[in-house]
Formats: sequence, C-alpha cells, structure tokens
Amino acid sequence: MTPIDTFLAATGYTNASRAALAQDAGHRRYTRLSGDVPQPALLMDCTDAPRVGLTPEQDLLPFLRIARHIAGLGLSAPAILAEDVAQGLILVEDLGHDTHAGLLDAGADPVPLYVAAAEALAALHAAPPPAGLPEWEAPTMGRMAGLTFLDWWWPTTFGGPPAEAVRAGFADAMQAMLAPFAGAGGFVHRDYFPANLMHLPDRPGPRRVGIIDFQDAGRGHPAYDLVSLLQDARRDVAAPARQAALGAYLAARPGLDAGAFTAAMAAMAAQRHLRVASLWVRLARRDGKPGYLRHGPRCWALLAEALRHPATAPLARFLDRHVPGDLRQNPALLKDTAA
Repeated sequence: MTPIDTFLAATGYTNASRAALAQDAGHRRYTRLSGDVPQPALLMDCTDAPRVGLTPEQDLLPFLRIARHIAGLGLSAPAILAEDVAQGLILVEDLGHDTHAGLLDAGADPVPLYVAAAEALAALHAAPPPAGLPEWEAPTMGRMAGLTFLDWWWPTTFGGPPAEAVRAGFADAMQAMLAPFAGAGGFVHRDYFPANLMHLPDRPGPRRVGIIDFQDAGRGHPAYDLVSLLQDARRDVAAPARQAALGAYLAARPGLDAGAFTAAMAAMAAQRHLRVASLWVRLARRDGKPGYLRHGPRCWALLAEALRHPATAPLARFLDRHVPGDLRQNPALLKDTAA
C-alpha cells in the first residue's frame, strides 16, 4: 500500500471515490473524497514539499496552526479531520464546490460577494494573530519582490542580470516605500482572493465565507490582503465592488485611519503587482507554465495605478530611472507564449 492508501484506510476512507482537483502554481495536491465515506473530505498531499525546500512537517504545521486559529475566531476554515504530518498528509472538511471565483465566472453579482469577503477579512484582521507567523514586512517583501523581478523578469527583458548597484537601489526603494507602514503586526493571509474563498450561504455573518489556502500567512500590514482581494492579479474587479468592499471593511474596523490605510494599500499594491507580474515570468521560464502570462498586462496596469499614489514614490523613482515605460510589460521574449 502507498502511504496515501494507508492513511485513508486508517481514517475510514478506503472506499472513497477520489477526484483530483486542478493544481495551481504551487506544489500541494488536493483530492476530493466522496461516496462511501464518514463525511465528504479533501486530502491535502504535501509529499512534494521537498521540491520547494521544505520538509512535509514544515509545510503542514503552519496550515494546521492557522486553520485552528481561524476556526477559533468563529470564522470558517476547513476543520481538521485527520493528520499524518510526518508523511505530509492531512484530511480536512470539504467546504463544497462554490468558490467566489466560480460564482463570479458564472455571472454572480460581484458586490455581495466582495462585501462578504471584506467583512470576513475584517473579522480575521481584528483579532491578534497567532504566534509564530513569519514576518511580512519591508525586508522580506523587498527580498521576495527581488526574487521574481530582478532574478527573472529583469534578465528575460534585458538579456542579463542586473548590476549590483541596481540590486542595491531596488532594495533601498522597497525599504523606503514599505518601512513607513511597518509594525502593524497583524495577520496577513497573503493570497486572499476569490479562488481561495468559499461561498457558504447557510452559515451566519462572516462565517458565510470559507477561507482556504492560508498556510503561507504572515505578520504584517492588513492592507496587503485588501489589495489581494480588490486588485486581483487574476481578474478585473469593477469599481462598484471595490468601493463597496473597502467601505464594508473600514466600517467593520472604525478605529482605522482611512487615509493612512489607503496609503498603505498603495504601497502594498506596488510591491505585490511588481512581484506577481514578474512571478508569471518565472512560472513560464522555470516551471513550463506560460499560461499565467495572460495576467501580466493586468498586473502591470495595476502597478501603474499604484505608482500614482505619493506613498509609492521611492519605487516610482527607481523604475523611472531603470525601466522605461514601454518595457513595463511581459518581456518581449515571451510575447508569443502566453495562452
């Protein structure tokens, strides 16, 4: 028997019908278990964690800790049904098929979905974060942006790596832009967008939004998650939905300074959109996944929008010095590979 077969036998899922879910850009694999089972469930398989430099334990323990934190706040995260951390396997509650992304793709009114997502996010952010989250502050954010922008987008665009002076200038620009918003110390999901939100209409209040894919959460400024939601790298969000959701979030957290929060959103947006626009290049060149390049134009447009805010001036000056406007796009080398 394989480790998965052994795990499923020990948990009462030997006779389950198995349906693999579509794999995203990450390394984790998910299988829906149904039929002759104690209850519908999802198998989360992290046995491929070593490919990204993690042991299964390192990969799974953050998920388990954060899932229990979210549930402890009275919000909806998948309940943990069984776990074998050493093998990299866990069994979680199946929250169904209806992601916010699927509903939006099917033509659902976006405003109620985005407002519900913002209200659940406000409840998540209002509570102190769990201990042990990695920092998602200026040094880490700048480094992570450099790993895609400088190490993948830059050489693909310019034909070689950036000079050390460019690397230093980029690090300084990121630090100057993000440091004013350091110290918020809140929970940051880091990928809070419709594909990671489940529609649970039978649950009350903020529990009607199921929250998944949170294992990479960090500790930083909560504005980052509003950017992930309302300036989505993978779909356009119309202004009415953006405005309604931001209004709902701020109404749920009346102690926030709206002006300061908007400035933080601009800085977080500039970092995220540059990093993710360049991530699509890495996925195309390193991982053989060119389809993500179709999102590049959206990310570069959102970056341009963010750079109009005064809070992003340090990064805007760096880009004006080193990256002409006509190059702020998918690299020409990859123009014909986007699906």
